[in-house]
Formats: sequence, structure tokens, C-alpha cells
Amino acid sequence: AWYVPCLASLETLQELCRKENLRCKSIGITNKSLKSYEVEYLCDYKVEEGTAYYLVKWKGWPESSNTWEPEKNLNCPLILQNFLSDKNEYFSRMRAGKALKVRNHVKALQPAVADYIVKKAKQRIALQRWKEELNRKKNHKAMILVENTVDLEGPPLDFYYINEYKPAPGINVVNGITTGCECTDCPAEKCCPKEAGFILAYNKQKKLKIQPGLPIYECNSYCRCGPDCPNRIVQKGTPYTLCIFRTNNGRGWGVKTLQKIKTNSFVMEYVGEVITSEEAERRGQLYDNQGNTYLFDLDYDSDEFTVDAARYGNVSHFVNHSCDPNLQVFNVFIDNLDLRLPRIALFSTRTIKAGEELTFDYQMKGSIDLTSDSADGLSPSRKRIRTVCKCGAVCCRGYLN
Repeated sequence: AWYVPCLASLETLQELCRKENLRCKSIGITNKSLKSYEVEYLCDYKVEEGTAYYLVKWKGWPESSNTWEPEKNLNCPLILQNFLSDKNEYFSRMRAGKALKVRNHVKALQPAVADYIVKKAKQRIALQRWKEELNRKKNHKAMILVENTVDLEGPPLDFYYINEYKPAPGINVVNGITTGCECTDCPAEKCCPKEAGFILAYNKQKKLKIQPGLPIYECNSYCRCGPDCPNRIVQKGTPYTLCIFRTNNGRGWGVKTLQKIKTNSFVMEYVGEVITSEEAERRGQLYDNQGNTYLFDLDYDSDEFTVDAARYGNVSHFVNHSCDPNLQVFNVFIDNLDLRLPRIALFSTRTIKAGEELTFDYQMKGSIDLTSDSADGLSPSRKRIRTVCKCGAVCCRGYLN
């Protein structure tokens, strides 16, 4: 019987459909396109008898079907532009960034150049698909973009986008809250924060007005107030268009904002897999050996649980550390009032310009900023191999942990 392997790539599915003469609109195989040819990317270049030819990789067809085509047969100006840009970039890298006069009369590309161009084309396609996947899975309106102008690194292979905590077996992150405020115009005298013994966290401009260390109690799903309630901020998700980008100083991926962010504004939530502190200790040893830091202790009330964003997370997974950050951590309670399991929200500490990288202090604990001088106060999971900090801040402590 004919079957499709699980987790098959789009190219594999398209090739199988063509081979078996099947139509599948969801992957672009219709009656019209079943025998059609569309340029996916260009692999090589040569000149024969005064005519320029490009080696074409056809979309939905295996590489064995690549053909040499004269430029007049190609109707793909953007793909041609990418090909020339990647070729020039290769030579620029080989010349260590020096000015390069590109020769237009070459009759054939060297294999190394063609190999680089193909890798860049595949990377471009992979990053585009990753961007589309991220935007399908997110639950907020703002867009997520992806950019790599630094190296050939593609999307992470073992990362899964989630919008909320993913509890490990045996951990309940929903404590069954069944009541909410009766307000019709929050804040009122008995709104959610005041019922919990705290003040409302936001002002009329929906900006944070409380000091670090104080919790945020937002209205929940049982409250009478509507979605425009000024006490519903974190639960709506990030309102800013963000870009996951490749850093050029060895810090891997980072996140920058493409919009101006005002002081004390909610930017994003830190989510991941909720695990016990004992499991966090075990995983921490592995992450230290890899030079990674994804563990965030939920220690607002106790040290019982930790959030691990290594495999499961959202955009915050890619936010880098800085000893002089522009984001601050706050504990938030909405539909779960268990003090052991606060949600972690990141708010801006100052005005952040469009294009600026977002960072937070990995040692930040709400109101307590643990410097290297207070290492004795760290939990056992923090007394491990020290990771060198590359934030570049004037006040850099030298280590991430």
C-alpha cells in the first residue's frame, strides 16, 4: 500500500505526490501544478558559447532533476538577486571583509562558491519555513521574524514553540480557580490585586507602576470584566513585533524589537517546561557542559519548581543575558494562585529603540539581583561550572552564573 512516512519533509511529500500522480492542495500539488516547474533556488553558474546558464533546483523535485537553464528562461528576479548576493558575500568573506571588485566575466564558479550558494539558499528556505511555523503557533497578534546574516546556522533542530507552561508529569500548573472579581470597571475596591493584599500593578496607560519584587495579580477567566480591562496585560501576549536574529559575537541567537518600547511596558513572558528542582539540578549539569543556560527557578515562595526553556519555549528562549539588561523579571498570577508556580513576565526597564536587542539578567530574581559576590546564597543548582559572560556591558560581572 502507498504511504507517506511520518514527519516527511515538504519536498518528500511533493515528490511522492508527483510520482504517484496524486493531488494535494495543502502542499501545492494541484492539477495545474502537477507537471509544472517552479524555481526553488539556483545552484551554480556557467557561460558556454557566450550564453549564461544557471543550474536550477526545481521546487518539489529532487536534486537529480536539476537542469541548466539560460537566464532568458528564468522568471525569478528575487532568486537571481539572492544568488548574486550570496556569491558576492562569499568572496567578501574570503577577503576578510575588504572591498571586492566582482568580476562579471567568469565562465564558471569554483565548487566551493557553488556549495556556499546552495547552503545559503537552503538556509534561507529553512528560516522562512521556521518563521511561518512560529507565527502559526503563537497566540498573540504581533509578528515574529527570523534573520541570519552572520553564518550558515539554520533553525534549532530540537526546539518546540509553546505559548504557556508545559508541566512535567505529576506537576499541576492549574490549581482550579473558580472565582473572579465582580468589577465592571477595574480597578475597583475589591479587584483581584486588592483581594490578594496588593495594589494594582498597572497605571491608566497600562504601564507597570509597582517596584521589582512585588507580584502582579491580573484578572482571570472568571472575572466579570471584559478583554479591554486594564488589568489584563500579560495574558494577552507580547504586543510588539520581534525578530530572532543571529548575533555576530558568538552569543548564538538573540532577540531584537522592531518597534519602540516605552519604559515599564510588558514585552514577553518566559515559558518552558515546569520541572522539579531535583530534575533541574540533573539537567543543569548537562547544560553547563554545553555552555547553555535555560533554567529559571520559580522561587517567589519556594524553590520547589524550575522552568526549563531548553526544548520547549517561546521567543524568550532566544533572549540573551546582559549584566546591564533592558528587561526586568516580575512574578504574575492569573488563573493559578499557587505561590510556587508564578508566571514569569519580562517588562522594559527603560525606553528601548526599534532594532535594539532585548536582554535580561539571568541571575535576576524579582527584587534580588544576585551578583557574583553573593554566590553563597545561590541554590545548589547554581553552584556549577561557571559560564563566561559575553554581554559586553561596562558593568559585566564576567560570568552568567
